Amino acid sequence: MADGTQGLSDKALSIFAFAAYHRLLSGERVSSVIRRDGAGHEADPDGVAELERRGLASASETSIDLTEAAQDFTETLVEAMRRAAGA
Repeated sequence: MADGTQGLSDKALSIFAFAAYHRLLSGERVSSVIRRDGAGHEADPDGVAELERRGLASASETSIDLTEAAQDFTETLVEAMRRAAGA
């Protein structure tokens, strides 16, 4: 696991939760998520900044592109959720 994911804030983790949601729905690896959709959803700016500082993502006005390490972390989160659910 990437050292860059140790001690992430809840604001940063919320972005991974959103990525995990999309991973579970699509069944596919998630490489980016929406940052701001114009319909009320917006990723927390502090969480986005934290991921960028840690080198886990790059963000534009509307999307957050996850690095390979961030994508791996999302997969780890999904696996942990499945284990916790006994799946």
